[in-house]
Amino acid sequence: MEFSTPNKANKITLALILIGSALAVIGVVIGMGENHFVTRLLTNGLINAFFFFALALGALFFLALQYATETGWYASVKRVIEGIAGFLPYGMGLLGVILLIITFMDGAHIYTWMDPETTNPSSHHYDPIIEGKSPYLNKIFFWIRTIAYLATYIIFWNGFRKRSLEEDRIGGTELHFKNYRKGATFLVFFAVFSSTSAWDWIMSIDVHWFSTLFGWYTFAGMWCSAMTVIVLTTIYLKKLGYLERVNDSHIHDIGKWTFATSFLWSYLFFSQFMLIWYANIGEEVTYYQMRIENFKALYFTMFLINFAFPMLILMSRDAKRNYGVLTFVGIIILIGHWLDVYLMISAGSLGANAKIGLLEIGLLLVCAGLFIRILLTNLSKAPLMPVNHPFLDESVHHEI
Repeated sequence: MEFSTPNKANKITLALILIGSALAVIGVVIGMGENHFVTRLLTNGLINAFFFFALALGALFFLALQYATETGWYASVKRVIEGIAGFLPYGMGLLGVILLIITFMDGAHIYTWMDPETTNPSSHHYDPIIEGKSPYLNKIFFWIRTIAYLATYIIFWNGFRKRSLEEDRIGGTELHFKNYRKGATFLVFFAVFSSTSAWDWIMSIDVHWFSTLFGWYTFAGMWCSAMTVIVLTTIYLKKLGYLERVNDSHIHDIGKWTFATSFLWSYLFFSQFMLIWYANIGEEVTYYQMRIENFKALYFTMFLINFAFPMLILMSRDAKRNYGVLTFVGIIILIGHWLDVYLMISAGSLGANAKIGLLEIGLLLVCAGLFIRILLTNLSKAPLMPVNHPFLDESVHHEI
């Protein structure tokens, strides 16, 4: 069945964009006189660009994972995953523009290592730690890596999407096995790039600090957020009368993935925090000192949201099949992981001056409205149910 975006959904996304734009403009007017306002503006651009880009990238990873493992149950929700992953070109564009502006502004006090004064021994801004990291952290090598990440992601995404649509037309198993090989290949690249891009785009903001778990931690948040959007989108389409072949077992499976990835994120959060806290080494604890001393309530509330809500509410089988429960928990999880990205980036770039005001809320609403609009448009470009997927019959009869 072809999907057509309801007028109500169009009105809601338009309202999000307009209300968000109004709040952002008011926030800009109020905040223009603040010190480091440009840094605050670009910081929030980076937060939202990365968060919504990560939703699409997480969906692309999950799609490749299903191809590589030749999973059968997911075929009925494959187009939902593709619709979310289809935001990738737009997310890449937004993220690329923000990073480009920051680069031209010599880091804009976000990436302090981009400021040439920090590696100039005759400057009073000279930083020997940054100079020691300069063979890796320099503008040219940063952009070589960034272009490599984005080019790899878009090439694989275009290939998966093209073959998916072609499979509807010609059927057979040749395209399936090609996707199987390409999916496995993508996972090899992603295993490296998911960590190194997190180092480049986020961890390098706190340039004196590093963690060997940071890449995995960022990836877990990305994956959990993507699974949450997948389950919310699937429930939304079911309530509209689409995806007739998607049953409670499919919803249960996506709910289990959401539950599991929430625990993965929580485990990595605790592992990173506990090891650094226990060792109590000065150059390692700076990351947590900034966040706990200035944002203690927000920081630990964010952790409790992302850990306790899935654990306490999604533990049972019935909860993972209840649309209302999944919707409520899903929205809470997304808010929690946006706060996680907010604290990772803003506490490093703005320090104690970081705050959530009209500007932050407005930009979030604008980006959320654009994301939902593009997602719904993507879903309308192909039948919601694949036609000739070799595992479609298995998926239709999936029962657990």
